[in-house]
Order: sequence, then C-alpha cells, then structure tokens
Amino acid sequence: MTNQTNQVSSMPLFSQTITDFWREQFLTGDVLCSDEAFTVTINPELDEDSRVMVLETSDGRVMTVLTPSLADKVGLSQQQDLSESIFRQKLSEAGVTLHGADYLFYFSEADKNVMLQENLEGDLRRLTEQDEVVFSEFESFASEQDLDDAYVELDHWAVFGSFEQNRLVCAASMYPWEQGRQIADLGVLTLTSFRGKGHASKVVRSICKYAYGQGYEPQYRCQLDNHASTALAKAAGFTLFGKWEVISPDSID
Repeated sequence: MTNQTNQVSSMPLFSQTITDFWREQFLTGDVLCSDEAFTVTINPELDEDSRVMVLETSDGRVMTVLTPSLADKVGLSQQQDLSESIFRQKLSEAGVTLHGADYLFYFSEADKNVMLQENLEGDLRRLTEQDEVVFSEFESFASEQDLDDAYVELDHWAVFGSFEQNRLVCAASMYPWEQGRQIADLGVLTLTSFRGKGHASKVVRSICKYAYGQGYEPQYRCQLDNHASTALAKAAGFTLFGKWEVISPDSID
C-alpha cells in the first residue's frame, strides 16, 4: 500500500471507532494522488453500490475512492495533477453521477461523556414488539413521505419513544450500519403537531445513550437540504463530521 497521510485524524475529537472506519473506507488501496486538500485512492474491493465515494470532512479535506475499472473509465492516471473540481468534471464527462450528499454527524468524545452522565426527563422508554399496536397508531398519523424519510421501524435493533398523555408522539430507531462495525445508524420521527417541544432531541439522546451502553457509536445522517433534520442533530448534541457521497443508482456507469 502506498504511504498515506493521516487524513481522517483531522478531527481527533471523534472516537477512534469513527476515524478508523472512515480512514479504512477511503485510504485502503493504492493512493493515486494525495496532498493536504485532496486524496484519490484506487480500491478493487469496493462494493458495486459504492464503487465511487467522496468524503469531505468538516475541516475541508476531501477524500475520494473508486474501483480500478471506474478509474479507467473516468480517465485517471498516476501522472495527473488532480483536484476535486477536476475529479468531479471527469466523473461528469464519463457519465458518472453521484447521489445527493449526506451530512454525517457523530458525538464528540466530550459531548458523549456529558450525555452519558445525564438523566433525561419526560415520558421516555424503549419500545418492544409488545408496543405493536401503539406503534401502528403512531405510524397512522404520519405521512408516507415522513415515514420513508425517517425510516423508523419497530423491528430495528433498538427503538425508543416519547409519550405525551399516554400517546406515542415521537420515535427513533437504530440498526447496525455495516456488518461487523460498531456503528448504529439512526432515524427519528415526530408527529407534526408535536414538533418543537423537545421530544425528538430527548428520544435521540436516550437511544444514543443505550447504543453506547451496547458498545456502538451512534450515527446521524441527513440530506444537505433537510434543514429541520440538521437542526435536530445539533440540538441533540451531535457534531458535524463531514459530507459523504456515493455513486447514484441512476448513474449510467
């Protein structure tokens, strides 16, 4: 493997689990080019649905990784002086499109320690299969769009809910994000008429506290234009790690 700069150690405030995971995603393979701002890595082991990825960390560094066949298609070579803009232009010219970017949020080590010490107030609890009727009623008051966007399911690895007058008004669920990885991806949904009351941030912190107790790092993702979700991430205590893009399912590649 080519000698590599320690790119993702750019943010030591995050756990080693997080930084190691993203370093492995983007720095495993042969580094085609690398400087303080931009890195391109060629990795033949990438899955089909992630055969090109881009990560911009919150300090402005950009890392990309792609398969050898896609690198050939795009026209990358060792001799090129590449930048992010040139790289994106080459993708576009080759008909390769990226899916809309996701923000990636995690707890900093300091904020994690604060959360683990707190006692959250309110009618909050973990939900189980015994709550099927309660959860179904909750879903019936949410729009299909909200259900699709939130991806909160009662059969996920962990599910927590917030109640108001014995009614479930907000729920969050988690599932292990990558097989063999101690990262749990979460979704959260609050019924429209109960938003703005702090339900979501409390539920998110409750389920994240549970995840840490099980040895998992919570992960919060949302699209860049989902301003309400971004605001919730910050209200719940998350810190922005970066922006992540993968190849679009609609790409002609």
